[in-house]
Amino acid sequence: MEVGLRPLGRERFWLVALLAPTLIGLVFGTLGSIVATTGISLTHWDLLTPPVWAGLQNFIDLIDNPAFARALGNTLTFSALYVPGVVVSALLVALLMNRRLRGVSLFRTAYFLPSVTSAVAVSMIFSWLYARQDGLLNYVIEALGGQPVNWLGSQNVMIAVVIANIWGAIGEGMIIFLAGLQAVPRDYYEAATVDGAGDWAQFWNVTVPLITPSIFFQTLITTINAFQAFEYIYMLTRRGNGDSSVPVVVFSIYRNGFYWFNMGGASAQALVLAAIIVALMLVYFWLEKRWVVYE
Repeated sequence: MEVGLRPLGRERFWLVALLAPTLIGLVFGTLGSIVATTGISLTHWDLLTPPVWAGLQNFIDLIDNPAFARALGNTLTFSALYVPGVVVSALLVALLMNRRLRGVSLFRTAYFLPSVTSAVAVSMIFSWLYARQDGLLNYVIEALGGQPVNWLGSQNVMIAVVIANIWGAIGEGMIIFLAGLQAVPRDYYEAATVDGAGDWAQFWNVTVPLITPSIFFQTLITTINAFQAFEYIYMLTRRGNGDSSVPVVVFSIYRNGFYWFNMGGASAQALVLAAIIVALMLVYFWLEKRWVVYE
């Protein structure tokens, strides 16, 4: 097929055939779910009886809903800790993995494994690490003469789940930053070395400006993931320890929909969360022109 010409005959057939799975998933999986969620948010529905029209009542109820306000606050706190934690940690690991070291491929694989490992399995490991009795962290603390810590208690649970989520996301961010680092021309470093720039100066004046597209993309993806965090939080706090749970918005959506069978309220919360994410993405893209450098 020549550039600039429309596909004809067999080319059009194969074009449609190859795009069909993605288009079907987009229409029925993504757009269809958005339409369905919007429709359900305008009703009272308990999954057992026919839905009853409610209009905007579910959205109005969220205004004076302290549980949703707490969930939203927890989500913002979690995101404020998680996003910079993932971006900085992934960048540091990528810088280490970008060096020409013997066996570096094995280390890259090891760091990437958490990204493709079941969140349930990883959460079970962290549950053992955080366990108040017989947990590895408390075992080490007690061996050093300290007192055991209730890692999943109300005072420490936010930090505990943030650390678990960061650990599970470093590998994906490392791959993105590695691609950005390896795209930086070596000539720039050689020129900086000739000018007398040290490693730190080269990092700030050469590396960081040239990988700002990778930093922007990783920040974008990490922010979306932060607002959609659920698996690690649910698995680590599902047994409940008084006030030790971290009811972020997605956890609140799950609880409203499948524990209290309030599908209308859960759908309204999901749309509010989606609107917040879209608003943040618009802010990110507005700020992009101010600091992202494209060669």
